[in-house]
Amino acid sequence: MTVTTRVKLSTMMFLEFFIWGAWFVTMGTYLGKTLGATGVQNGSAYATQSWGAIIAPFVIGLIADRFFSAQKVLGILHLTGAALLYYITTVPNFEGFFPIIFAYMIVYMPTLALVNSVSFKQMANPSKEFPPIRVFGTLGWIIAGLVIGWLGWEQSNSLVLTFKMAAIASLILGLLSFTLPATPPAKKGQKASLGDILGLDSLGLLKNRSYLTFFLASVAICIPLAFYYNFTNPFLNEVGMKAAAGVQSLGQVSEFLFMALMPLFFVRLGVKKMLAVGMLAWVLRYIFFAYGDTGANYWMLIAGIVMHGICYDFFFVTGQIYTDNLAGEKFKSAAQGFITLATYGVGMLIGSYISGPIVDKFKVSDTAHNWTSVWLIPAGIAAFVFLVFVIFFKDTNQIQTKPGLDIEEPGTGRVEV
Repeated sequence: MTVTTRVKLSTMMFLEFFIWGAWFVTMGTYLGKTLGATGVQNGSAYATQSWGAIIAPFVIGLIADRFFSAQKVLGILHLTGAALLYYITTVPNFEGFFPIIFAYMIVYMPTLALVNSVSFKQMANPSKEFPPIRVFGTLGWIIAGLVIGWLGWEQSNSLVLTFKMAAIASLILGLLSFTLPATPPAKKGQKASLGDILGLDSLGLLKNRSYLTFFLASVAICIPLAFYYNFTNPFLNEVGMKAAAGVQSLGQVSEFLFMALMPLFFVRLGVKKMLAVGMLAWVLRYIFFAYGDTGANYWMLIAGIVMHGICYDFFFVTGQIYTDNLAGEKFKSAAQGFITLATYGVGMLIGSYISGPIVDKFKVSDTAHNWTSVWLIPAGIAAFVFLVFVIFFKDTNQIQTKPGLDIEEPGTGRVEV
């Protein structure tokens, strides 16, 4: 790979996740403060991510994989996204906002797979070459949060600027995409079945009782995950945390650090303990949020954010490796696609529609909620999933890892452990 190609791919990854992080984290606060949205409406807006994740395989499977070069599809989608993001800043109410953000997520979610396709096509050894490029995506998300916090847009009620910032970045990435190395359709001329697109060929894995337990736990644990994505920023701003979006970027820093340590944990803990620790961390995170504040218990808020690394890496990344080991060569791709569809699609969708009414139920005034009661609910859900998993999951085998192992994050990319 040439230096020019490496720089282009790194810039692509940085912008891809800068765009997402620029508005996604603070959207709930924007909806509540600027558009006067309810918790139900907030949940519906975040549910568009899940709908995008459900529709994305059809865009990739039917268009990018068979008809057009990936870099061109990427460019068109991001240019369209730039227009939608800018237009959404002119909408004065939630009724106008929702269909635009729905359309945007249908456009954006397929790009998460496309940036990976463009990258892998240029690599002779993806397990070695991809991680240094993918890390720029994490950096982009972190920088977006730090910029929002540094400029004080949350405190000044100027979060509409986050969408404009993301629109500019999307425009730049859209134009950059047409200069990326050619990535022709990989399955041109091949027929596509619904099972191929959705990864249904991997359904045989569910005959394994332990994997079925893991699969159901994965879907269920995404219900409390929706509470975190949808309402953490409004919660932190409401309790008075300064530069909340910037502080939340510590979650991505934690995710990166724990990813580097995962090989050590794999050797010592094995698959069941890794997955169990991940789920237990979810319980603790929401308990920290329930009883944290900006006074003496400020450390609880920080701990809850930093625990994102354990919550995500120990459960989701371990689960991806477990699935990869169990599926075998023939069904690896199908299995990864199916588990992603089930979690970020179905699980998160359920969580988004459940979380909104719960937050509204514990609203005590126009500007305040009983957050202790709110956060104890996802803590309880996570605790129940944890107990069911520990009782019924019997596979205690060690996952065999080696230098250069690929781990695929749902909807984001691969990292090396």
